[in-house]
Amino acid sequence: MKLRVIVLASILALLAVPGCNKKEAATPFTESTRPQDAPVKDVPKDIIVSQQAFMAVAKTVTPSVVNISTVTKKRVIQPFFEFSPFFDDFFGGGQPRPRYRKESSLGSGFIINKEGYIITNDHVVKNADTIQVKLSNDKVYSAKIVGEDPKTDIAVIKLIGASDLPVSVLGDSDKLQVGQWAIAIGNPFGLDRTVTVGVISATGRSNMGIETYEDFIQTDASINPGNSGGPLLNVYGEVVGINTAIVAAGQGIGFAIPINMAKNVVNHLIKKGSVPRGWLGVSIQPVSDDIARSFGLNKTTGALVAEVMSGGPAEKAGIRQGDIITKVAGKEIKNPKQLQLAVAEIPIGQKTEIEVYREGKSLKITLTVASSDSAEASAAHSAEPAAGWFGLYVDEIPRNMRSSGVKGVIVTEVDPEGPAAESMQPGDLIVSVNQRRVANLDEYGKAMREAEKRGSVALLVKRGNASIYVVLRLR
Repeated sequence: MKLRVIVLASILALLAVPGCNKKEAATPFTESTRPQDAPVKDVPKDIIVSQQAFMAVAKTVTPSVVNISTVTKKRVIQPFFEFSPFFDDFFGGGQPRPRYRKESSLGSGFIINKEGYIITNDHVVKNADTIQVKLSNDKVYSAKIVGEDPKTDIAVIKLIGASDLPVSVLGDSDKLQVGQWAIAIGNPFGLDRTVTVGVISATGRSNMGIETYEDFIQTDASINPGNSGGPLLNVYGEVVGINTAIVAAGQGIGFAIPINMAKNVVNHLIKKGSVPRGWLGVSIQPVSDDIARSFGLNKTTGALVAEVMSGGPAEKAGIRQGDIITKVAGKEIKNPKQLQLAVAEIPIGQKTEIEVYREGKSLKITLTVASSDSAEASAAHSAEPAAGWFGLYVDEIPRNMRSSGVKGVIVTEVDPEGPAAESMQPGDLIVSVNQRRVANLDEYGKAMREAEKRGSVALLVKRGNASIYVVLRLR
């Protein structure tokens, strides 16, 4: 009996213990029950300082970063109605009425003066019928194009009716070093004024096939569609680059145009709407290991002069075929791209010292840089198509190849979005167009004009020791 009483008393005691009754409500969360101290008390000071620096850059620079939206009207091609022989039978005579569709795109930019001039990418505003710019205070302005430079993918637009605007400060991209902090601000996928942080991964990137003049800053600060045209900044909030492109197949690989390159371009675009560039009048190629050994160079550097154009600045100054250009205005030239960039930035008509390697010796030659739009430059390229038929850019075969009996034209560039992108490559020799032999640019131009009317072309191409036929069609 005593045991039963003890057990019963024990059960009643357990039921009375708080928490054992399932029907009892849980204690509600209140501010007084929340922990009052941060879990980590001693954060390293350098982390706090870095965080404050990023916050300061974002707060200070964001007001001068803009969201750009454009609308472009593109013609819709309707093959059946426009080319059907039965169209007139059903709908009467005359040409069908063209139809268009509107395409919208987004990009970024940054304000460079209080009157509303904005730097962005050319591909952001190219062919735009209307441009709308949204500021950080949500005000929206219409804008007009002041000037475009497709060769560097830089454009300047101006807000209509705006004044007293916040302005970005332009830095010095020549002082950039790999490993420095990089901060990107833009509108990826339309997300206004997104801030991302990374480092400068590399400088002087070229031969990317993105633009004619390339000297990119590479960064791992996240850049996505919509960031194009936005600023790349240092920790001082200075603009050091214009975010331009990404490698779609990789992560953390973005490219920005150095702001020092942009400064010269922007000044010309605001003053004249276009960019004049220097011209030497030479055809150049890289210095390979074999060329360096045969010429007696101890390293593969410089740009080899494959041909000197008649009447050009180089011929007048005494530069010869076979010279290797190693310096321009005291700046070392490592490859043809660097030579192209260096000469393009020299003011037209300015005397410049060129250093060449010739027959085992270094020589200094002074020449006067001409404009790439001059009569001589135009004559040198008169037969070359400005836009590139079927996405192909070609030039005359170098003189040393012609002397060995080779005839045709050489492919210098292939438009990555053109009909020839998948089947042609720089260095290919085109010897025949639609079963017609072509010996030079004039003959090539005449044959390609006829092919363009047909909408297709059959090319006989020599690639190395092989000959292949390539058929291209207009899209």
